[in-house]
Amino acid sequence: MFTGASGVPETAGSSGSRRVLVTGGAGFIGGHLCERLVGEGYRVICMDNLRTGSLDNVKHLRSEPNFEYVDHDVTTYIHVPGGLDEIYHLASPASPADFERIPIPILKVGAIGTYNALGLALAKDARFLLASTSEVYGDPKVHPQHEEYWGNVNPIGIRGVYDEAKRYAESITMAYHRHHRVDTRMVRIFNTYGPRMRSHDGRMIPNFIGQALAGEPLTVYGAGEQTRSIQYVDDLIEGMFRLMRSEETRPVNLGNPVEYTVAEVAELVLSLTGSERGVEYLPLPEDDPKRRCPDITRARESLGWEPQVGAEEGLRKTVSCFSER
Repeated sequence: MFTGASGVPETAGSSGSRRVLVTGGAGFIGGHLCERLVGEGYRVICMDNLRTGSLDNVKHLRSEPNFEYVDHDVTTYIHVPGGLDEIYHLASPASPADFERIPIPILKVGAIGTYNALGLALAKDARFLLASTSEVYGDPKVHPQHEEYWGNVNPIGIRGVYDEAKRYAESITMAYHRHHRVDTRMVRIFNTYGPRMRSHDGRMIPNFIGQALAGEPLTVYGAGEQTRSIQYVDDLIEGMFRLMRSEETRPVNLGNPVEYTVAEVAELVLSLTGSERGVEYLPLPEDDPKRRCPDITRARESLGWEPQVGAEEGLRKTVSCFSER
């Protein structure tokens, strides 16, 4: 059931603006993307089943005439009345906390959900963007990771459900591109953070900020020497927006190429929050990547994109949001 501001199905072009679908639109990244698209004048259908998303991420958009929320699970047939110009396929749980909690839904949304979304793109002649992930590189043996690297993934490990779901999603996207001539784009998203993340998301930055604000020690796995690149969400949304409008059909890394150790990120969060509880070290999880850093040469050359928000600035904004919440 479509429950837009008008209460009736919409059709493409009736207001002269482009009509887009964002699956997983009530998620952390999806909510920011919907906000950007509405701000650019697009007519946005936000589709989510709220398994890991939240209406809080889009509540400020619900009164917008160009925004429509649809409660739907993309692993079942997707029906959208009227035309569509673009589909952003973001639907997927992405937190390590979900890998053991809901492994089958993760695999289903990567396989069946992507199949359904691509079928819709084919039927509507819509341009399709897949939100993939740096996890397709697994625990990489090449640094920094470039798009031609095939990765080092354990298909039967705890993280395999997410890694392989996204690898399959990339494969079926390219199959539809080659065989059905669907106009596709593919972004490999590296560690992204910012306002409106789930406080108990299970990922590094919301964990650290939540623990610091609660007066708890920050949990660092291993010795904290593993590295991560951390990208502020506004930079990612800008890159995705540019990619959808480009002619680049190859996978594109979007991430911040500045590497930080996990211990360094923890110290920065402690400093920004004023917490004095310090760090608690725990055993390293299975298949936890030791280094993660993107080569963004393709994004620079094809999109004219590179991140603009530094770690301290972005973390300060995120801490402020968590504090208010």
